[in-house]
Amino acid sequence: MPEVEVAAKRPRLGRIVSLSIIAAALVTGLLVIGETNRNPRTDDAEVFANFIGIAPQVDGPIQQLAVRDNAFIKQGELLFEIDSRPYEYALQRAKSDFNVLEGQIVDQRRTIASQVSAVGAAEANTMSAAANIDRAAAAVNEAKANVANAKAGLDSASAELLYTTNNFHRIEPLLAKQFVTVDQVDQARTAVTAREQAVHQQRSQVVLAEAQVQSAEAQYEQARAAAQQSHAQLNQSQHSVLTIDPLTAQREGRASAIRTAAYNLNNCKVYAPFDARVTNLTISQGAYAHTGQQVFTLIDTRTWWAVANFRETQIRHIVPGMHADVYILSRPTIKYDGVVDSVGFGVQPDTTLVGTFSSNGLPDVQRSLNWVHLATRYPVRVRINAPESEPFRVSESAVVIIRGDGKTR
Repeated sequence: MPEVEVAAKRPRLGRIVSLSIIAAALVTGLLVIGETNRNPRTDDAEVFANFIGIAPQVDGPIQQLAVRDNAFIKQGELLFEIDSRPYEYALQRAKSDFNVLEGQIVDQRRTIASQVSAVGAAEANTMSAAANIDRAAAAVNEAKANVANAKAGLDSASAELLYTTNNFHRIEPLLAKQFVTVDQVDQARTAVTAREQAVHQQRSQVVLAEAQVQSAEAQYEQARAAAQQSHAQLNQSQHSVLTIDPLTAQREGRASAIRTAAYNLNNCKVYAPFDARVTNLTISQGAYAHTGQQVFTLIDTRTWWAVANFRETQIRHIVPGMHADVYILSRPTIKYDGVVDSVGFGVQPDTTLVGTFSSNGLPDVQRSLNWVHLATRYPVRVRINAPESEPFRVSESAVVIIRGDGKTR
């Protein structure tokens, strides 16, 4: 009887155990789902840092290579130096050209000052010529007045000669009748002779006055010609005055050439723009560097990130500012503190679904298990709070756990 009861209880116990296991599995699954939603985690993560390609801004052979591959350098340290002699010569030539221009400007200013003085002298000559014209015109008028006076004197002398002659002819016949004396006749004859000489003298004065008029008119014409010549010289002097503008306009170009040459000379030495680690160094001293051609790469060690790819179903639980635990596979026992810096908003579409885009510049997050439709993964950038001296490497594998407990920075 007891054996029968035991046999009857065994199936019941088995069902209870089975149900308990199923319930425990369900509870465990729910707990895992809740933990996963509350603290999303992924092992699809890599360590990342910003990096730049170092390329020279001038051409030339590398005279000094001051770094080694994978070496750590501090900001401001010399990376390499390009042969600077051609750029030193270019700077000297640019300065020489500038000094030559300045000398030309000084000489031009002196020439302009001389030309301005010539203009002033021409203006003075012009004014003097105008004054000479006025004086010549006055002399012409004066000479014409003298002619008029001389003619008036000639008319007066001619009238007096006529009167004296008539008087002589009137009294001369009276001498025979002794109505007049010989002395009176001689006085009348002498008066006629004197009046004739006066008439001749007045005629000479008229001729002289007319000659003075002609001379004054000639001087007037000469003064006018001199004035015209002075005006012509003044215009020529004014037109010959040079301007300094074409030379001064070249100043900025020559100064710009100096600045460009100095800029190229300074770029012969290339310095580290930040604390970094050298990588991909594949050249040696003596190699010819070309402008814009990368010679090696600098990894910016100031800030490191863990770029973790989370499923699109988890993204809604992650916001910037959340704390995160970061584990590096090369050092799995060390936990690094991090903070979510940003959450991605785009990745390259799956070409099997929407085709290929020519160029979209989006992150390419690869999927696996093409025979199953997987959730899209978006990159989440987690800034790692670690000192610069920490030996991180770009693309190291990592595990990221987001602490979605409400603590945000």
